[in-house]
Amino acid sequence: MSPENILLRLPESQEQEIRKIYEALAQRGYPVQQQRPHVSVTFAPEMSRKVIARAGELLPQLLPARLDRVGTVLFGTKSKQTVAWLLQGSDELERAARELSELNPDGRGARWIPHLTMGLRLPKAIVGDYIQALAEVTSPHFRAVDVEYAALYQPRYGSEYRFEV
Repeated sequence: MSPENILLRLPESQEQEIRKIYEALAQRGYPVQQQRPHVSVTFAPEMSRKVIARAGELLPQLLPARLDRVGTVLFGTKSKQTVAWLLQGSDELERAARELSELNPDGRGARWIPHLTMGLRLPKAIVGDYIQALAEVTSPHFRAVDVEYAALYQPRYGSEYRFEV
């Protein structure tokens, strides 16, 4: 089961644009990407109530926000790897995300690598070609993603709670 996740949601129009990129890659023979585009802040098997409460205090006041695409990153060292767009937002959003990660008992300390997954759990042997294909099918004008709102996603319940001011 996927973990609970405090995440940042994109506007529907940008989600559709990213899904079109996933489709273009699948048409080239790469693995189908089925994840809903998002930016994770922190995750845990079961999110701490303390983290949820603090996210509700911090994140709504910082959104909407723009996250610039500043590169492509690779996560993983084994047979399956993940390709993502590396993103950069405001210092305030960065501090908030780091605080939430640090509060999370299952987190990785006060760290946050803002990214949007473009290729999840890809066989290591195709990663180089996948990154090249991703560059080819992505418009050079797609230089940033907009974050519309923050939410707590709980896959176990099939629910999502939107944080509001």
